[in-house]
Amino acid sequence: MTGRVIGTEIEYGISSPGDSSASPIVTSTRAILAYAEAHSGGLDRRTRWDYEPESPLRDSRGFDLRRYRSTPVIDPNALGAANLILVNGARFYVDHAHPEYSAPETTDARAAVIADRAGDLIMLEAARLAGQGLGATDKEKAEARAKAERAGENPDAAHAGIELKIYRNNVDGKGASYGAHENYQFRRDTDFDAVIAGLTPFFVTRQVYTGSGRVGLGQKGQEAGFQLSQRADYIETEVSLETTLNRGIINTRDEPHADADEWRRLHVIIGDANLSETATFLKLGATSLVLDAIEDGVDFSDLKLREPVDDVRRVSRDLTCTVKLQLDDHVTWMSAIDVQREYLRRVTPYATDDVGREVLARWGEVLDLLADDPLATAHRLDWTAKLKLMEGLRQRAGIGWDHPKLALIDIQYSDIDPARGLYHALVKRGAMETLVTGEEVAHAMAQAPRTTRAYLRGGLLRRFADDVVAASWDSAIVEVDGDELVKLSLSDVRGLGADAVGDVLEDAASMSEVVAGLRDRGLAGLNGT
Repeated sequence: MTGRVIGTEIEYGISSPGDSSASPIVTSTRAILAYAEAHSGGLDRRTRWDYEPESPLRDSRGFDLRRYRSTPVIDPNALGAANLILVNGARFYVDHAHPEYSAPETTDARAAVIADRAGDLIMLEAARLAGQGLGATDKEKAEARAKAERAGENPDAAHAGIELKIYRNNVDGKGASYGAHENYQFRRDTDFDAVIAGLTPFFVTRQVYTGSGRVGLGQKGQEAGFQLSQRADYIETEVSLETTLNRGIINTRDEPHADADEWRRLHVIIGDANLSETATFLKLGATSLVLDAIEDGVDFSDLKLREPVDDVRRVSRDLTCTVKLQLDDHVTWMSAIDVQREYLRRVTPYATDDVGREVLARWGEVLDLLADDPLATAHRLDWTAKLKLMEGLRQRAGIGWDHPKLALIDIQYSDIDPARGLYHALVKRGAMETLVTGEEVAHAMAQAPRTTRAYLRGGLLRRFADDVVAASWDSAIVEVDGDELVKLSLSDVRGLGADAVGDVLEDAASMSEVVAGLRDRGLAGLNGT
């Protein structure tokens, strides 16, 4: 499907070096509120997230585990529930004690990389603003003033700043893992059993280019060693609805955030938080092409693995990318690279645009390099870049994998601050390939993608934020003429982009004119008159 809707979600690691006892719920909330205070006209009035359409416990296999309905609207400043809808169409909020950036919807892998990378800059700015005291509660401000007075300093100059460090990773080294999720829209009439059969071997083996690298084996890193993926040790079953326990290779959440009669959303939780733009591009682009093939009826059942859950760890712990995996026929053995090459061959006919063809080219190049010498990809992939840095130190210092300096490199690589992060140091010295420009990423911080409903969602906030009462992925509640509330349907993900609504949005002088323009065209669930 050319133009498949793609989006990412990143839960960032967060710490406060100046206060090791600080709760991550508190620090995450501070980061979100700091950004909100600087960019949303303060904390007293801003658009709230509408939880009413959400159904995270509905399963693609045909059942629903909901025992309750969530509160439709929650205070966007609440501790542990801070929430912000951004002018670029993204959602920026606290999720499971982590700051999360859910990127706006895009329609190709390259645009998705840009939107995803914009989240790092937004997160970095949020940390900087929190350090300046923005987002602080009245209690925190009073405590800062009192501390200044006790120190004989001017209390009027005091601020409740908090130092925050932000990491794009998936593990805390203490047994916890947090997500770097992917989302792909696909047709409702696609057989979900075919999705499971087609994607399971693909997800197990794509780690050879999507892994972000990790020091330590086991959920708590209790064994010395290095592995390709940070998520591998947390995958416990083949298929599952859960995202925080009993995690599956395939997640079955059926929450389309679109017309449920026509679409599903594949929610992928097995992936790593990549800094490498090549890894992110291949992760999103290759998966989208495999879905194209599955939707078209291409059969991947002959690639079924005999032990897929165990194979997740086998692939992750094989630094040579040569370990053989047994297929379900009990006869055939293939390496992860072999499996990926077979996927590449079968999906080639579905790369019908420039981005798709670039995915194929880079996918093939990376697989060839990995087959020759994995470290030959150190200028392109996260796990090999990390491994090269660490092997250099191990040889110079004569240390083993249990040495704390290696764990330090692991965490420093994922620091999103360009002044500190080792990934960014590699980029600066030309040792890591990038695919998008800094200008494109900076633009994406404030401008929504033009090909999806994110354009309308973000544009409403950019032009008339005071009139947007609440919003979600597939709806927005707006105020017209100061007293009438109108609910706009955003369920048509690809039908509300700049081509469809750009002139309505940009030419309007008020929210009432936007609503009138949408109604005239029969868009956003408004019937023409």
